[in-house]
Amino acid sequence: MSEGVKREKYSRRGFLGMSSAALAAAGMLPAAAAEQEQKPYPSKDDRSASAPGPGNPAVDAQNPDSFLPPPTDAGGVQTFKYPFGLSHKRMQEGGWSREVTIRELPVSKSIAGVDMRLTAGGVRELHWHTAGEWALMLYGNARITAIDLDGKSFVADVTEGDLWYFPTGIPHSIQGLKPDGAEFLLVFDDGNFSEYETVLLTDWMAHTPHDVLSANFGVGEQAMEKMPRREKFIFQSAVPGPLVEDQKAAAGSLGASSQDFAFRLAQQPISKRSKGGEVRIIDSSKFKVSTTIAAAIVTVHPGGIRELHWHPNADEWQYFMSGTARMTVFATGGRARTMDFQAGDVGYVQKTLPHYVQNTGDTDLKFLEMFKSNVYQDLALSEWLTHTPPQLVIAHLGIDKATLDALPREEIVVMPE
Repeated sequence: MSEGVKREKYSRRGFLGMSSAALAAAGMLPAAAAEQEQKPYPSKDDRSASAPGPGNPAVDAQNPDSFLPPPTDAGGVQTFKYPFGLSHKRMQEGGWSREVTIRELPVSKSIAGVDMRLTAGGVRELHWHTAGEWALMLYGNARITAIDLDGKSFVADVTEGDLWYFPTGIPHSIQGLKPDGAEFLLVFDDGNFSEYETVLLTDWMAHTPHDVLSANFGVGEQAMEKMPRREKFIFQSAVPGPLVEDQKAAAGSLGASSQDFAFRLAQQPISKRSKGGEVRIIDSSKFKVSTTIAAAIVTVHPGGIRELHWHPNADEWQYFMSGTARMTVFATGGRARTMDFQAGDVGYVQKTLPHYVQNTGDTDLKFLEMFKSNVYQDLALSEWLTHTPPQLVIAHLGIDKATLDALPREEIVVMPE
């Protein structure tokens, strides 16, 4: 067997296949936990693993590693999955929104997410947030507007794969364009965030006395009578005209902002590519305005695995865009839990906890890794082991020198089968 094949085989299966006894010998499981896990573990055909009472076969089929956990799982680890499909949809004429926050996924303390759809002409009304907003266009086309801290305007069109970021307190809007509007993912740097708690233009006006508005705008009070009496949130309007016309009208005498709140992902080179897949990393070093959220867009080919790793600087919020996956999160105290993911699911891993993401399907797996940080950081298990004195690693794991030498000496990110 060639050195390259040995390296791939060990990296892909070797560590995951180690017994609990071996992990205990390596100091990675407390002795009590290891002893508990060494007891005979029921197979799927064992009666002790059966569930003859009421159940939901469709849910069980999507979550095989919760229905019958792998023998390497141990102890209690907080649920780290929530499907957007279970979130309440706030339906409006012009589109809808649904969210996953700390209320839906209690472990998700640092980041919240919103999935939003706008028709062609549908408007997410002028507003701002108390949290920073990072966005990824999932489908279609939209026009976004904002002003910077100098009051200068920003107007741009975005399409599938493009990003934007609006810092806290920056007023902005989103409107769907032809032919079929847009759908996009919004990520906020606060797990307590809710789309029900934004500062909306119409809501503000509805709760300000008309005589105050009249004095503020320098127009007659009668002109205020047609203003809305409640928030609009999302509403249907006409599709906007050419981009250059909106840009010129918004710029006025101040001119356009020099700050670019949008990011063209297609122009961003692949950060790292291997036989197993690829990753694009986008943080403030590339997307200058995005000072509170860093991201990685990961593609894992069939049979591949996002290698065993951890993030030292921030919790990881995930959004699964396509394919199917399983992820094991290793927690302190010899605890581990495996969960399964499909497109539209949200995952979450707390800061510093080791984990991997494995493609379990026959098509590419694509998912987002999001962090409340201005910079992306991660460390790989193989990178750690191969940059520690060899005898120390061998003494821990009980492996031989040839096995250690076969490990990758640098972070691969996505390992092939």
